[in-house]
Amino acid sequence: MTIPNLITIARLILVPIVIVMIMQQRWAAAFILFVVAGISDAVDGFIARHFNMQSEFGAYIDPLADKALLVSIYISLAVVGAIPSWLAIVVVSRDAMIVAAVLLSWVMDRPVTIKPLLVSKLNTLAQLAFAAFALAGNAYGIELGGLEDIAMLVVAALTVASAGAYLGGWLRHMSS
Repeated sequence: MTIPNLITIARLILVPIVIVMIMQQRWAAAFILFVVAGISDAVDGFIARHFNMQSEFGAYIDPLADKALLVSIYISLAVVGAIPSWLAIVVVSRDAMIVAAVLLSWVMDRPVTIKPLLVSKLNTLAQLAFAAFALAGNAYGIELGGLEDIAMLVVAALTVASAGAYLGGWLRHMSS
């Protein structure tokens, strides 16, 4: 067990705590824990790369922890009415589609390797930033005004573009 893996496991443990904070509308605690989780993601990646602590377990658990955090945050924020349900549905649907495609490729004995694409990295950044703004807005009364609608549309557009890019790659893989 490497230090980056332990940090990632700690991030996974934070997920249900952040969800409880959101459901109890303890916004400042939710925001702070979300930021801690985000920082931990950067730290574990930095340590893994720069100190040669990369592992197969880490390659699987790190993106799982990221997805668990983002999907949980978006669902929780939608449940309490802090973001529109349609946005949570778009975010969750993309991840469900990717997981289903990977599982189907394994079942069909044609495993596909998911490599992060530029659009997916931009998508993750936009999703993280919007979730942070939603939490901070509720915690500290920060108003984005019209920028909130633009940010939601950017998140939705990047999420759909990322889903399309992964789906296209998956279809090419499965038909070759």
